[in-house]
Amino acid sequence: MSAQERAAGTAAGQTGGAGAGASGAAGAAGAGASAGSAQMTDVPKEVKAGRFVRQPNRFTDRITGDGSGPYPAEAGRYRLMVSYACPWAQRSMIVRRLLGLEDVVTLGVVDPIRDERGWRFPEPDPVTGATFLSELYLATDPGYTGSRYTVPCVWDTTSKRLVTNDFPNITTMFETEFTAFHKPDAPDLYPEELRPEIDELNDLVYATVNNGVYKAGMATGQDVYEEAVDALFGTLDLLEERLADRRYLLGDRLTEADVRLYPTLARFDAVYHGHFKCNLRRLVDYPNLWGYARDLYSRPEFGETTDFDQIKRHYYVTHKFINPSGIVPKGPDVDWTTPHDRARLGAA
Repeated sequence: MSAQERAAGTAAGQTGGAGAGASGAAGAAGAGASAGSAQMTDVPKEVKAGRFVRQPNRFTDRITGDGSGPYPAEAGRYRLMVSYACPWAQRSMIVRRLLGLEDVVTLGVVDPIRDERGWRFPEPDPVTGATFLSELYLATDPGYTGSRYTVPCVWDTTSKRLVTNDFPNITTMFETEFTAFHKPDAPDLYPEELRPEIDELNDLVYATVNNGVYKAGMATGQDVYEEAVDALFGTLDLLEERLADRRYLLGDRLTEADVRLYPTLARFDAVYHGHFKCNLRRLVDYPNLWGYARDLYSRPEFGETTDFDQIKRHYYVTHKFINPSGIVPKGPDVDWTTPHDRARLGAA
């Protein structure tokens, strides 16, 4: 990560107001609250009948390596919009760095704390001139009606419109359509022969872990919450066993599957364990998962895109529905730099 990018992330971490509410939050109070109980406020619109239902991605065009379609892969044409707080955005930043695309796809960084206007740039974005991410959404689709303006998303500086906010496909697009711009020693994160296994594992991890923590944390019904928590820890138990004799999820090589799992693990003890009530066990209670997470963190592409301060302040301040006080906890006191001893299981 360049000094300029890091500075942007630091500035973003200093500009959010402590009173910011959840983006796209419903104004009705007391949804699901019983008489005499503390009323819930700012219930996200994505919570329906007690369940968290993530909004569909609005922009799903694809940049192509062969030049077909309106968005050919070109150096300097596209800008990746991210927040260091967002797990979906972090994995796009990790892949961008692993593949050596820093000078090919530029980076725009928003504040970690958003309000009803959505994600804000710490100062007008130097490429697009936008102050709020919503401006780019509305420039692309003036009738946009989604409940939130999400990161990551990719802006095309030529057509001056968003190409995609389809976060599951942004990383694979970088991996498969920008191969002409990959650095010489870039890893093949999405090898063709392993794609069926990667996709199957990614589907499980997304449903029960990546999105599973949100299903638990945003639930407004006990049964819904417990269903999500049970599925989450069931998968974490399986992953713990899987990592007992292999360095990475697919063996001795780093793949897209590892990139997708890591951001949730990085946020687990700091946010999801307490804030989202995913507290059957902590990450540090899983010897293999904890060692695996520290192994990845020790790589600059993972560790240098992990900002625990911005992560904690985003969740604890933005989610007034869950944490009305906006108080950000000091802990956990965890050392991510302790030796992981994972090298014995395979190649770096």
